[in-house]
Amino acid sequence: MTYEEAIEKLCVKTPMFQQVGSDAYKPGLVNTLHLDEYYGHPYRKFRSVHIAGTNGKGSTAHTLAAILQAAGYRTGLYTSPHLTDFSERIRVNGIPINSDFVVNFLEKDSAFHDSLQPSFFELTTQMAFCYFAWCGVDVAVIETGLGGRLDCTNIIYPDLTVITNIGFDHTQFLGDTLAEIAAEKAGIIKPGVTAVIGEDCAETRPVFEKRARECFSRTVFAQDNCKILSSSQTDDGKMIYETLDYPALVSELGGLCQQNNANTILYAVSELQRSGWQLPESAVRKGFAEVCEMTGLRGRWQTLRMNPRIICDTGHNSHGLKYVADQLERLAAKPGSGRLRIVFGMVSDKDVDKVLEIMPKDAEWYFTQASVKRAIPAESLRKMAAGFGCNGRVFGSVAEAVRTAKSEAASDDIIYVGGSTFVVAELLSMPEFRE
Repeated sequence: MTYEEAIEKLCVKTPMFQQVGSDAYKPGLVNTLHLDEYYGHPYRKFRSVHIAGTNGKGSTAHTLAAILQAAGYRTGLYTSPHLTDFSERIRVNGIPINSDFVVNFLEKDSAFHDSLQPSFFELTTQMAFCYFAWCGVDVAVIETGLGGRLDCTNIIYPDLTVITNIGFDHTQFLGDTLAEIAAEKAGIIKPGVTAVIGEDCAETRPVFEKRARECFSRTVFAQDNCKILSSSQTDDGKMIYETLDYPALVSELGGLCQQNNANTILYAVSELQRSGWQLPESAVRKGFAEVCEMTGLRGRWQTLRMNPRIICDTGHNSHGLKYVADQLERLAAKPGSGRLRIVFGMVSDKDVDKVLEIMPKDAEWYFTQASVKRAIPAESLRKMAAGFGCNGRVFGSVAEAVRTAKSEAASDDIIYVGGSTFVVAELLSMPEFRE
């Protein structure tokens, strides 16, 4: 069996939430515990950091992994979803999982997998834990898939728990209020393990405090005393943070949302240092400055081309896209900036109306849809957007929409591609943008 055949079989036998949505969701830890026992509890062979939250999980996880890696720790990283290839989900020191390991894992124990019928995420999570144990990592940064309490990553007992923020997403599974969603995310807080909460509000803080009391855990609210004093953006799109501990800290991630993520990361670093991890200033600076190169992170307010400038971002709900909308309007208002052009698609289980309400109106819109079952048909999205003053045309594919926008743009125009992780994934799969 080739790697390509193995991945195709995996996706057919265990449909991805990434592709089909709720049909692929299996709450609970029964299958996970069976898999864990079968494989000899591989997560016990390495230390870990566990990360949950509505937005910012990926940026936070990748940056923490880069810092740990820069400090000399052999570092595993498990994130989702992937953009262009399955192997992006599971990395060691930034290098994607070995394809032979994937094939052997799926082939050797296929009878057991068939008898258990795990979900895609249950099986791939166990694959990640087995791979990290096989590679002998010192530590793994583990991102939850959906929620926390019933997420199949929640069998680990980490050195540190991080919850980035709480917003409205996946409400059909996690609850209709911020407090209900927070309760699901807070489920990853373990007895005696410090929890860093990146952003909180009046509705969510009591939930975290209650869970911490029940677990006799220490909770650090990063918003209470922000470590970042000020921030600015460089001409090449990077951020520079003036912080209490690291003056002129350069971050490769230039999205406006990244300031909150950066503050969360700095608190996480402090807590790891406090518990004995050796994370020198040089490692922190390198992790922030080189996170994309060190971990393979893509799609976070990423400039792909100039003249015209083409930017993509994986923000996909109102909580995340509010930062994108603000940053686009600021960029378009700069002297010398041309027309704003927006290539846009969304999936049906997101807060579409709230997103369209906040997106820039003074723009040329190119509505499209990714090749996933959950995608909103481009014509339906166009009609919905028209009600919010977002007017444009419909295109049958992401590639067609991007190429049309590029052909129509002047050299000083700005082309933004996003609305969905899957739209960005198809952009990055185009030959002209593929690494």
